Amino acid sequence: MFEGQQIPIFIMAKLTNESTQSRIVLKAGLGIGYQESIAEVSEDIELGLGTHYLLARNGRGKTTLLKTLSDLIPARAGTLEARGRIQFVADDLSFDKELNATTIYLAFFSAAERKKALELSERLELDVRKAFGKLSYGNRKKVGLVLAEISAERDGADVVLYDEPFTGLDTPARLVLLERWEQSADSTLRLVSCHPDLDEMAMPSAVLISDGRISQTSASQKTWSDLKKLLN
Repeated sequence: MFEGQQIPIFIMAKLTNESTQSRIVLKAGLGIGYQESIAEVSEDIELGLGTHYLLARNGRGKTTLLKTLSDLIPARAGTLEARGRIQFVADDLSFDKELNATTIYLAFFSAAERKKALELSERLELDVRKAFGKLSYGNRKKVGLVLAEISAERDGADVVLYDEPFTGLDTPARLVLLERWEQSADSTLRLVSCHPDLDEMAMPSAVLISDGRISQTSASQKTWSDLKKLLN
């Protein structure tokens, strides 16, 4: 179960009492769902710092698990433990269509953080002067990604839960994110729900939801090509 208090870090955040290092533990018997459980953890799963992928076919519970971890919906059974400052980055995050990214950053960030946000926006090829409502789907996604990534640099243990962050992004933008995640693997825990489109994409750590079971991958299964065969 969660301990701590909600804080206005980003879309949804919760800070636990023990925040020296980020960690998520899904206890055996944890069930997720809305009216009834749709998937359950059979053995304890522990996730530490670094990037972990959450993989499943559509409708199997990826978003449900992320919302459960964020305390947006209750677990149907069992318990989980979370340590750190948690951000849930929804797939459909949106802002007032008349605002541009520069104005959005002004509302969320200090001057120093805004500078970093603008630098990351440039790397992602995001036009920070264009109104949010006039951006393409992929570029609207980039605004939320920048907010989450810069927020995660604040002091404290950070957990970022991404729901389909790659949808709508081109390859160069994805590579910028993957490089950033690798560079910050020793300070941030990321759990990333996605549908990879490259068989060779490396996934040294992943959580699978298949046949109503939530499990962790073995060390021998390290690419999307290896893992997608296990999903039902």
